[in-house]
Amino acid sequence: MDPAVQPKTGNKQYLRCTPRSHLFEQNSEGHRSNVLLHALSKWAKGEAAPTNLAKGRGICVNSHFDSGNIEVLDISQAQARGVSHELNLRIHADPYCESDETAHFMWFYFRVTGAKGEELHINLTNAGEGSFPVAWPGYQACATYDRKYWFRVPTTYDKETGVLSWKHTPEHDAVRYAYFAPYTYEQHQSLIADCQSKPGVTLEMLGQTLDGHDMDLLRIGDADDSNKKKVWVIARQHPGESMAEWFMEGFLQRLLDRHDPVSRKALQQAVFYIVPNMNPDGTWRGHLRTNAAGANLNREWDNPTLERSPEVYYVRNHMDLVGCDFLADIHGDEEIEYNFLAGNEGIPAWDDRLKGLQDEFCQAFLHTSPDFQLGNGYGADPPGQANLAICSGGVGQRYNCLAFTLEMPFKDTHYAREPVQNWSPERSVRFGAAMLNAILAVIPTLR
Repeated sequence: MDPAVQPKTGNKQYLRCTPRSHLFEQNSEGHRSNVLLHALSKWAKGEAAPTNLAKGRGICVNSHFDSGNIEVLDISQAQARGVSHELNLRIHADPYCESDETAHFMWFYFRVTGAKGEELHINLTNAGEGSFPVAWPGYQACATYDRKYWFRVPTTYDKETGVLSWKHTPEHDAVRYAYFAPYTYEQHQSLIADCQSKPGVTLEMLGQTLDGHDMDLLRIGDADDSNKKKVWVIARQHPGESMAEWFMEGFLQRLLDRHDPVSRKALQQAVFYIVPNMNPDGTWRGHLRTNAAGANLNREWDNPTLERSPEVYYVRNHMDLVGCDFLADIHGDEEIEYNFLAGNEGIPAWDDRLKGLQDEFCQAFLHTSPDFQLGNGYGADPPGQANLAICSGGVGQRYNCLAFTLEMPFKDTHYAREPVQNWSPERSVRFGAAMLNAILAVIPTLR
């Protein structure tokens, strides 16, 4: 969600670094210990039962993996309702974000095991305290058994208690639930490895993040031809908006298809600079909106620093080096049930040329993808009042180029609902592939 809805003010008491699993804790010396093993050992000796297992049924919840996020409060077997289990959980918060004055959270991703045939009653007890609680009504949680196909489970939100809940009886022993289908850091590495092996692709490592992850950039096309336009597409400044990297997967698959006529022509006219994941630290940690330092990267483009936002620092410096004629910044929106573009009407450089380019791009995208629409979105900033710390505004002003934010829904598209999956990885992939047509349409007139 960016930038229409301002995040609510949070509590600075949130921990700056939170573990990704309730199975581990830190002792006074800072060492992590396996709470589950200690609890099972005590249970075997006839002492207190482990709090993360439903006694007699073996229900276990874990998020100690790439992109995972959840904390277990308690798990109980509700005898009055047969073999059902009540799982009361909390979402971990990101580190405190100074620019937004809150510790963001809404992203969750966890696995439940021992669940086959058991009716689970899952409650996210602090959902109402999250970054955008207005977005919970109408939302349905995502679930998977094989980590490939994701479906939705009926979900309810109680405004009075702030609890997000769903009931589900899994068909298999293990089931995973998430805010949206994750695109993990491991998947990101696989995407980079696959793309760099294709003809015409150069992988550049721009620098490292605060957690030591590589900042990967894919350069596609002949950079030595000065007549070619410089097209930038970046995604996932907000790591919890995982549909953005699914989008990038589809975009890259099509751009690197040497048999696709749209791709072939686009690469004759432009060099593409692609950053599929701007925030690998937040992805790995299971954050919603920030990097390891608690920085909202989409508020750092006016003054990025190596200490706070190295991801933006490296990418913007590379833009200065090679130039930028076009930028698409790919995001997801928690509340709005549409795919839409947030333009640059409010930047000081906005003029008839940029308006014409944006209109041309939008019309081309409408023709190539029925999932795109105009009329529903954030609305335009007043003239001269755009926030240049936001990527699209800062880049559009800095390089006097067509730049915009493209948003996809966490829920579904209002005008073309899909009842089983809602907006999904599959639809995000196809939406990404469709954008190449619209880029091709504007390349000749970018400068």
